[in-house]
Amino acid sequence: MQEFFEFGIGTRVLYKLGLANELGPVIDELGSQRVFIVADKGVVAAGLLAPVVEGLRDSAEIVGIFDSVPANSSVAKVMEGAEAAIAAQADLIIAIGGGSPLDTAKGIRIVLTNGGHLLDYQGYNVIPAPLTPMIAIPTTSGTGSEVTPFAVILDDDQDLKLSFASRYLVPDVAILDPLLTRSLPPGLTAATGMDALSHAIETFVSTENSPFSDGLALTAIDMIANNLRDAVQSGNDIDARGQMLIAACMAGMACANSYFGVIHALSHALGGKFHVHHGTANSIFMPVGMRFNSAVVPHRYVRIAHAMGVIAGGRSDSEVIADGISAVATLALDCGIPTRLRDVGVPEEALPELAEIAMVDGAIFHNPRIATEAELLEMLKETW
Repeated sequence: MQEFFEFGIGTRVLYKLGLANELGPVIDELGSQRVFIVADKGVVAAGLLAPVVEGLRDSAEIVGIFDSVPANSSVAKVMEGAEAAIAAQADLIIAIGGGSPLDTAKGIRIVLTNGGHLLDYQGYNVIPAPLTPMIAIPTTSGTGSEVTPFAVILDDDQDLKLSFASRYLVPDVAILDPLLTRSLPPGLTAATGMDALSHAIETFVSTENSPFSDGLALTAIDMIANNLRDAVQSGNDIDARGQMLIAACMAGMACANSYFGVIHALSHALGGKFHVHHGTANSIFMPVGMRFNSAVVPHRYVRIAHAMGVIAGGRSDSEVIADGISAVATLALDCGIPTRLRDVGVPEEALPELAEIAMVDGAIFHNPRIATEAELLEMLKETW
């Protein structure tokens, strides 16, 4: 039993079909009037932004729409959005999209509130005070950014993904509307779903786990194992879409309190150097990361295996763990996700540098097993 843990959820979470078009009462409660919207071109092209904008017209003034967020947002893009929000005198940020628009919006509100440059606030607990209110509306079931105190932003100058972490970064309100996820293509549905699974699995074995995060993580694993295939194969299955949206949010709540590990350290390194989709990267590294950690916390991987649907049947823990890892790998295969680094364009000669970068990534410090740079390199070789 842990001697000490801390757990908190600072976001009000609302779930309902069609809720994204009914934000008036939520905005009224926040007391804001000047809305700045952050999105990406995919959200616009899918027709998801227009109904939200129309639903806001009677409740607030839309002073800006920043819809040029790329798939991997950057420090420069955040600063561009922040300058627009400052010029518009915004007092509420509404972000709609996947992890990149949501994290971009978090970065924008840092600069909007405090001034200066985004890089002034990089790191942990650097932000000095509460931020401009934010409503987060995810259109993918993956990052859980709608409830986390983190933002991960690419620094193009260094080819590194930088972490911003503060309790002030947690959005004020998260809107979970499954209707917004129906148009997500199968490939992105799969990658974001595996991202959510990696959050739940790493959180459950993190050195910072707690009974509260454990419950959220295990439930999320079960929900993803039972719904991701249906969401990928039948995009209009609104029940599967809703279950995945809730599971990703629950996994986000868990990792907001218990953090990540070696899988995310490797994934951050890969994303920074080669711009591989974060969910795809996590999916590639999950089996090898699980095998590495199961040596020190086998009892936790047995429970993960059970949540993935593995039946023990009187077998040894090692057999159950192996089946649990296999279940994760099979889920990725069934959903059509690349399984090797060479499949996403990573040259073998880049592996030592990736190991070096991962070794100093903040996520690795919460991993249950201490990893050396040589061991990280072996994991990279195994996935190449």
